[in-house]
Amino acid sequence: MTPLPSDLPQRIKAWARECGFADAAIAPLSLEADRAQLERWLADGWHGEMKYMARDPAMRADPAKLRPGTLSAISARLDYQPPAAAAEANLADGERAYISRYALGRDYHKLMRSRLKKLAERIAAEIMPHGYRVLADSAPSLEKALARNAGLGWIGKNTLLLTREAGSWFFLGEIYTDLPLTADVAAPANLCGSCTSCIDICPTQAIIAPYKLDARRCISYLTIEHRGPIPEALRPLMGNRIFGCDDCQLVCPWNRYARISDDPAFAPRHGLDTAKLAELFAWTEEEWSRKTEGMAMRRAGYSGFLRNIAVSLGNAPATAPVRAALASRVHDADPLVREHTQWALRQQQAAGDSGMGSRAGD
Repeated sequence: MTPLPSDLPQRIKAWARECGFADAAIAPLSLEADRAQLERWLADGWHGEMKYMARDPAMRADPAKLRPGTLSAISARLDYQPPAAAAEANLADGERAYISRYALGRDYHKLMRSRLKKLAERIAAEIMPHGYRVLADSAPSLEKALARNAGLGWIGKNTLLLTREAGSWFFLGEIYTDLPLTADVAAPANLCGSCTSCIDICPTQAIIAPYKLDARRCISYLTIEHRGPIPEALRPLMGNRIFGCDDCQLVCPWNRYARISDDPAFAPRHGLDTAKLAELFAWTEEEWSRKTEGMAMRRAGYSGFLRNIAVSLGNAPATAPVRAALASRVHDADPLVREHTQWALRQQQAAGDSGMGSRAGD
């Protein structure tokens, strides 16, 4: 094979930015310690119903098992923080729906894959043809560990990758290639220090210790990955979060440096950054299907979407509009929706009985 240019890592970084990424770098493939950590997490059962996480830990930790012949991994970062209404204002308004910032616009998977493919093709055109596979949260991969190895950031106490210049408001993607690329930087130091803001703010205390997340308690897991009834003890802690949760990111000091993305793909659709819970609860399945087309929110399914909103309505201020919305589905044909709606009505009744329903006639 013809020797690769010594400045190739820097050129790949520049080409990645031309393809729309915020950054990219080459990652060493040494992931043995990360595999051991993954296996401990699985053994503790913290993955909940995410059985796909346990299918083949060895494949996640060895890119060559996923794509035979892989010699190198390129990790790329795509910033997504949208120009949306203030998250804190939404969380403070119990009658609004809170949707995780990443899910307000277009589903990132296709966009990420398309840009990764362009970057891989650019390398082939500029250097030489190569065998590769692009990954965008679409195959077993320890993407955060690879990004850390590539020097793109460090894994924080909330288990997210953090960077000095962009906090954690970004997606990660990879290119597995058979080119023998050389990593251009060492993994950065962990700069979380003594800060425990993400641990302290977690509504359900899913971050049970620094760098340890019990997904079974995480609101993102409960509202997206979990398919059955949400444990009753956790429902009041979910507030108005109907799809995902950003609390540990909103409070992270490093996210003060994150910039708003000017990519129109991530701009909020259908006013979902300020939508009322009662308004969304009235969506028909046809309306939900049409309005969530091409969005990550599709992952919850219509039944899960209504289940999540019912919980949030149960946590909402005890007002006539909230009670009317719940009453509209108290006999819903879907048993999952019906049970959560009935629970929510009991919560509303209890709030009214305790004197919290002073605005019930509003």
